[in-house]
Formats: sequence, C-alpha cells, structure tokens
Amino acid sequence: MRNLRVQKRTDLTPVKRLINVVIFVLLALVFCAFFVAYNGNNPLEVYAKMLKTIVSVKGLQKSIVAGLPLIFTGLAVAFGYRMNLNNIGADGQYAFGAIFCIWFALYGPDMPAVPKIILMFVFACAGGAFVALLAAIPKALWDVNETIMTMMLNYVALYVLNYLTYGPWKESGQMVAQTAEISERYYLPDIGNTGINSILLIAIAIAVVLYFFHSKTTKGFEMEVVRKSPGAARYAGIHVKKNIILVLAVSGAIAGLAGFAQVGGIIHRVQADMPNGAGYTGIVIAYLAGLNPLVVVIVGILFGALQISAVAVQVSGVPSQIATMIQGSIMLFVIAGDFFTRYKIVRTKPDQANGSDISRGNESDITQKGGAEV
Repeated sequence: MRNLRVQKRTDLTPVKRLINVVIFVLLALVFCAFFVAYNGNNPLEVYAKMLKTIVSVKGLQKSIVAGLPLIFTGLAVAFGYRMNLNNIGADGQYAFGAIFCIWFALYGPDMPAVPKIILMFVFACAGGAFVALLAAIPKALWDVNETIMTMMLNYVALYVLNYLTYGPWKESGQMVAQTAEISERYYLPDIGNTGINSILLIAIAIAVVLYFFHSKTTKGFEMEVVRKSPGAARYAGIHVKKNIILVLAVSGAIAGLAGFAQVGGIIHRVQADMPNGAGYTGIVIAYLAGLNPLVVVIVGILFGALQISAVAVQVSGVPSQIATMIQGSIMLFVIAGDFFTRYKIVRTKPDQANGSDISRGNESDITQKGGAEV
C-alpha cells in the first residue's frame, strides 16, 4: 500500500464524466439486484418498471416536478460553495421560504394575480434569506462555523413549520397536517400544453444568471478570489465579511424559492416536513454538477426521475425499504464514482517509493519516473 499514490487527472472531459456516471449507476443496480432478488422480486422486472416510468412523457413531467425543489436547493448550495461557504441549511431555508410565501398568499392583502405572485416570490426569497442570515452574520463577525450553524437551523425551521401546519395554520376539518390551498388565481401557469409548470423557466433563468454572474462579473471574480485566498482578497481591498453575508443571503434566498415552487406551482399549500431532505439532496446535486448552475438543472431533474421511479416500483409491490435502498445506492455509487473521475491511483516502484530523491507530495514526478496507472 505504501507504493500507491492518488493523483489528480488532467485529461478530464465532460464525456468521460458522463461515462463514469453511467458505469457507476449500472454498478449500483447490480449491487441492489441481489437484495431485490433475495426479497423475492425479479430485478429485471423492477428495473424495467423504473425505466418505463422515467422515459414516458408523463414520467418526464413528473421527473421535472419532483426535481424542481431539488434544482433550487442545488443552486443554493452551489452558489455558497463558490466562496467556500458550506450552506448545509437549504432544508430550513426552503421551509421558511414556504412559510413566508404561504403566509402572504393566504393572509396577505387581496390584489390582482400578477403583483400577488411577484410578491409571493419576494416573500419566499426573504424567508430563505432570513434563515441564512442567522448563520451569515455570526460567520462574518465572529467566524462561527457556518456548516454547524446552518445545519442546526434546519431543525429550528422544521419545528416552526410543523408547529404551524399541525397548529394555527392547519386546514380545518383535515387529518393531514397542512395549510389550506391558495386561491387558483395565484397558481403559476403551465408552459403551454406540456403539463410542466412555468416555475421551471424561473429555475433555468436563475441558473443562467448565476452562470454569467460567476464568469462575467466583478463580484463573481471577487467570490473566486475569496474562495482561493481570503488573505489575498483582503490585501486586494475586497470586503470579505460583506461578501460572506451577501453570498449566504443570496444562497438562502435561492433555497427559499423551493418553497415558492411548491406553493405557487406544485401543491399550492404547505405540508408538515415538506422539505423532506431536499436541502441535503441539493448538496449531492451541487457536487455532482461541479458547482455549474446550468448542470445543476439537469442533475436536479435526473434526481427527480430517480425519486419517481423509486415510488413507481414501490407501488408495484416492492417494499418501500427496497425502493429507498435503490435510490440511496445509486446516489452513493455515483458520488463514490466521482472520486475515480477526478483522480486515479498510481503505483510506484519500491526503490522510488523509498528513495530520498522523490517528494511524497510531487505526484507528477512519481508518474514521470515510472509510475503506472492502476
């Protein structure tokens, strides 16, 4: 084992990344096939059912609907991490975005549809940003760890959400913990006759804006400088604390839009535990997308397809634990496979591994002096 080294790949292309993802999805399905067969189900029939669900027109519509909240949480996490800020609190920001949005939709002033929907959008952003700022300000002023703060705020936000949906905002006469529906006047329209809600266009527009923000604007460049070296950023006159607060607030606002997507475009109400782990899934999506906002949209829809396919096999008689395991295994295998996309393991000769003329940290020298790829 002393002769093995991890070396970063320099020939990585989008095609190779795609091939790697496909390979590890197949490996995950092979792994799960043993458990599916042990449970008494035919793995080929189960996987055919999943595939049939995804590739149909109705399946594509459902995949996009299921993927919409995941797109927003993925964009939120990716935006924060572009400045090395670990926003683990997208679940809580999603929840508060939904709370602010449904409050204004149900209890706000009556007004024409267009301004009401615009203000619902603004309130959802404000709810997400509010929760994010509870972590951003301590991070900027006292360097409190934002990972722990945002993660703990998830629990606070979800408790508030559940209190409201089980208590004062619960729909009268219903056993389910949920609010009343908003008025149909405030529903976001579908895109033509596709059956796909127009919230998708908002998600794509935000992804495009973020992409150009990172690549074409001064603020985007400042974020990159702060990410690579906060000390150098301060020396260059960049206000690091101000950027921390701004970036986390925007990240939270984007996550809050997942709540707007549900209230305005999908279920038109708020339910208990509604985020359902979408914020944590957004972390995986952002990572697999390489923090590229445009790719986040695609990966988010694919994860939506994974969710509805798992539900489809559950409906056909496969136990919920098996369906969840298939979904989780694919996620884990793809994440693990991403390591082999970015890195390779090289083997060095014994005399090179022990020689004093080779630095352990200089992987390129190891390769040049006889390293063989495994």
